[in-house]
Amino acid sequence: METKIRPVSVVIPTYNRADRLPSAIRSVLEQTAPPAEIIVVDDGSTDGTAALVRTFPGVRYLRQANQGVSAARNHGIREARHNWIALLDSDDEWLPRKVERQWGALEREPRFRFCHTDEIWIRKGRRVNPMKKHAKYGGHIFHHCLPLCVISPSSALIHRDLFERYGLFDPQLPVCEDYDLWLRICAREPVLYLDEPLLVKYGGHEDQLSRAYWGMDRFRIRALEKLIQSGVLEDEALNAALDTLYRKIDVYAAGAEKRQKFGEADRYRDKKRRFSSSFAGPASG
Repeated sequence: METKIRPVSVVIPTYNRADRLPSAIRSVLEQTAPPAEIIVVDDGSTDGTAALVRTFPGVRYLRQANQGVSAARNHGIREARHNWIALLDSDDEWLPRKVERQWGALEREPRFRFCHTDEIWIRKGRRVNPMKKHAKYGGHIFHHCLPLCVISPSSALIHRDLFERYGLFDPQLPVCEDYDLWLRICAREPVLYLDEPLLVKYGGHEDQLSRAYWGMDRFRIRALEKLIQSGVLEDEALNAALDTLYRKIDVYAAGAEKRQKFGEADRYRDKKRRFSSSFAGPASG
């Protein structure tokens, strides 16, 4: 019996990962419910990525000057030929039934336009258990999204409508761009969660973006500022976002002081005072 192809476009951004990219691509090609297209967006690689992708017939190859992962994902999303977009980072792998399980769940629950799944974590070759703060949820999960990113891009299957309503990834954020987008979406949309590991995430390698930046909370602070200033949050959600913003500013400013970045600490505390005077909400400290 012929396997039914699902109308899903898979977007794989990559930069100098010719050693890991083949495993990511193969994990899509081996799906029990194949997606309709696979798009690799090469963010200016210099390691022979183009030649490697040509060894996979049918995989679309898009190249751009190096602009970062957000710009690469956005390029692929804009070029996608289908309304359902699945994201896959080039250092991760899908398990074989990922598309099948997510598509089936969305058919049973057609009101949802966003589906994510549980995952398996591998760090330096060994499986590790995520901490409680990384727990996954479904439904209206905005409050769960405030402390840190709780949806892995590689697990996400998203209808194009959501990108058109709430925007794409912010290329001005070198990291935490997923945190930023999920906040914008989850502030107004429920998500469907499959409590089943359908993704393998590999970590601990040197080119992970999260290893390249000190003080990751400064990017989350920027995302929270944008969301609060957009005016879309009301009442409880606004107060929760403000509370999270203030707490993150306190932690970041204290860390800056420990590194003797006193001007940076003062700048963020001034930011907190400005928000406290502009918005009615809880402030710590």
